[in-house]
Amino acid sequence: MSAKDRIAALSKFYVSHRPLVQRSLNIAFALYVVHNTYRSISARPTQSPSSDSAKGKGKGKGKGKEKDDGEGVKKAPRVAVDGLFYQRLSNILRIVIPSIRSKEAMLLCMHSSLLIFRTVISLYVAALDGKIVASLVRAQTGAFLLNILKWLLVAIPATWTNSWLSYVQNKLALAYRTRLTNEVMKQYLGDEDDGPRDGKVFYKLANLDDRIKNPDQMITHDIQRFSNHLAAIYANLAKPVLDVILYNYQLSQNVGAEGLVILTVLVQASAALLRALTPPFGAYTALSAQLAGSFRHTHSRLASFAEEIAFFGGEETEKMLVEREYAGIVEHENTVLSRRWWFGCVEEGVVKWLWGSFGLCICAIPVFFRLPGVSSLDLGGRTEGFVTNRRLLLSSSGRYLYSFALHYLIQFFFDADAFGRVLYSYKDLSELAGYTARVSLLLDTMADVRKGKFDKALVSSASTEENAKILRGRGQTLESDEIHFENVPIVTPNGDVLLKSLSFYVKPGQHLLIVGPNGCGKSSLFRILGGLWPVYGGVVRKPPADQFILIPQRPYLSLGTLRDQIIYPHSRADMEARGILDSDLLDILAVVHMEQIVEREGGWDASREWRESLSGGDQQKIAWARLFYHQPKYAVLDEATSLVPTEMEGMMMDHATSLGITLLTVSHRPSLWKYHSMILQYDGQGGYVFTKLDAEKRLALQQEKETLEAKLLDV
Repeated sequence: MSAKDRIAALSKFYVSHRPLVQRSLNIAFALYVVHNTYRSISARPTQSPSSDSAKGKGKGKGKGKEKDDGEGVKKAPRVAVDGLFYQRLSNILRIVIPSIRSKEAMLLCMHSSLLIFRTVISLYVAALDGKIVASLVRAQTGAFLLNILKWLLVAIPATWTNSWLSYVQNKLALAYRTRLTNEVMKQYLGDEDDGPRDGKVFYKLANLDDRIKNPDQMITHDIQRFSNHLAAIYANLAKPVLDVILYNYQLSQNVGAEGLVILTVLVQASAALLRALTPPFGAYTALSAQLAGSFRHTHSRLASFAEEIAFFGGEETEKMLVEREYAGIVEHENTVLSRRWWFGCVEEGVVKWLWGSFGLCICAIPVFFRLPGVSSLDLGGRTEGFVTNRRLLLSSSGRYLYSFALHYLIQFFFDADAFGRVLYSYKDLSELAGYTARVSLLLDTMADVRKGKFDKALVSSASTEENAKILRGRGQTLESDEIHFENVPIVTPNGDVLLKSLSFYVKPGQHLLIVGPNGCGKSSLFRILGGLWPVYGGVVRKPPADQFILIPQRPYLSLGTLRDQIIYPHSRADMEARGILDSDLLDILAVVHMEQIVEREGGWDASREWRESLSGGDQQKIAWARLFYHQPKYAVLDEATSLVPTEMEGMMMDHATSLGITLLTVSHRPSLWKYHSMILQYDGQGGYVFTKLDAEKRLALQQEKETLEAKLLDV
């Protein structure tokens, strides 16, 4: 048999079995699209940059989760669409979609149904559009009017579906944000199940760990952007894939599945090239969010310390700092814009012009070659086919309307826009990866902090053998009615060992005065008592943290009413549950000589920015009133009477003693010595003295010292 006869036999065999071949090719194409989409949004798994460093790392070791570049600068973890991204996203999805019966799962099912319904409507409208134009070309009045009526009727479900899609997607984003915000706030500010070990994350995150500098920006901004991207990414991935399969199945009926196979090979090759040239948009997004948070943090510091800056005349310095942060943002955004520019050129060249040329070539097949099983069409039939496929493009997306003439031809054989949206969705996925990395960093860091694992830059002295041994140690914290420190080192979060071993005790009713130079560890002691800092050795016996109240030199006044300032953190319901009335609060204010403030400010329900409305002395009096309201076992006073008169100071001390409150006082005022029975004195060199306090003897020595100093000055 000659070669010509063999070709003729093979052609006859192919023509007889062509329907089976077409079905096989269509099924293979659908499987290929799904598989290729999965591959395009996936990448080879990568190991978490924190996995190695997290193993075996104790709290306070200062070993970061980010690798150092050898010059003391930490490199940010890689942000990409890889295995680590999917691991992070999977963990967050368990939070935002807790079960298949949850509200979020129901919204997701509704969203999917609407996407499928919209695609079905698009297919019907595309065919109907072709019939309308064909009836015009054929001058069929009745068919034209009937099709116009169908057009108006289908507009009802079409507009309803589009509006509902937007509504459900926004509801889904809001539901994601609510779930994630509630989970973050539960960890950040704690709940009723928090113990002394894993509570107060908001404090430890800011003071004991260096990984997150701006949690407020992450909670308010990054979670919102993550939720919006997560809600949108589903539609951006699912809808194009569905469109590619359904549209091209319909188009294959016109030109045959063979044309789709050829076009798929060409498009796949160019898509691989485009993906290889895609910049790391996820890393850019994460860095943009980080820089924006740093810029906001700099501005917030300016507002928080406005008075000090104004007194020092530090406007130029602060302006330089703010401008430096902003310059970093501008430099980064300019870099991103330039890379987006050249990538946009490459992207349009491949998607619009290169794929357009592919479409033109495939378009020529049914014109120059007679396809088996495809009958010839008249002018009206060709017009109907052209308009139908044009409508497929329009219903698919408006992204390429500016180049509709070229895309009409592409769309006749392949839904280039739907496939393009699958490719474009990789950029959306990269941006989602950036926000996922930010949210995951927040969740992971809070989880580490709750477990007592901190990442803090240490001072150079922490590397010495003796200090390193102290930092590796762990102490015990036991509950007791009295305070007893046994060989407890005082260590700051950055590894500075202030005292290598501290031992003292305070029994109920036995007031303790703590004195010493600045930076010697006075406030550090209080942070250990409050459960804010870890214990690196020895044994600490103390009451629970809720039995302590701190009154600093500048007390915290919350947002709310005048009543809220006295009872903080209680609510009015908590106050009434204790059987306390406003009249009782007025009696408490009378102790600190501030009962007139109620009438002056307009009643208990008056709301102000109290830090600005009250003087420093009044703020300290309010803090003492809060102490008398709560009546804890112990009160920590850190220069708490520095702005009130001496006689008022004594009255408040005496009243606290009468309520059974044991005072731990840091103050340099000699007038306070007579109210304390014990003294803990630091020398600022790592040593201390703990002994009974003889106020009269100490005052005599103080006066003698002042006399000698005056004589020395005369000499």
